[in-house]
Amino acid sequence: MAPTPSVSELRRTKFARRLPAGLSELGGPAQGTVSLPLHMAWSGLTRFDLDQPRLRMSFYRIALAEGMHDDLVQYLNHGLLISMWPILRTLISRDIRGTWESAFTELAPHPTAVA
Repeated sequence: MAPTPSVSELRRTKFARRLPAGLSELGGPAQGTVSLPLHMAWSGLTRFDLDQPRLRMSFYRIALAEGMHDDLVQYLNHGLLISMWPILRTLISRDIRGTWESAFTELAPHPTAVA
């Protein structure tokens, strides 16, 4: 009998199924006001001004946690995700962070060189 997967393994599998094939698929807006559908923003704000850094960060946290594949492709922007990732990765769950960083080397943390 196979061992029962941990909660973390189950969550990572769930998030991995939602991933785009590549970050270049992420064609969402880079600025302006965006409204998230109820299945993603089911509690709290539903409209986000991407020109405001805090609202943009909240928008990405919600999208990464609640978005399905098509939502991620529609709402996330490739360039913004990469530029925000160093801070964003500290604000999302370990399972989401691990899933995205394992799938996309552009997001994996780079060790700093010591002289």
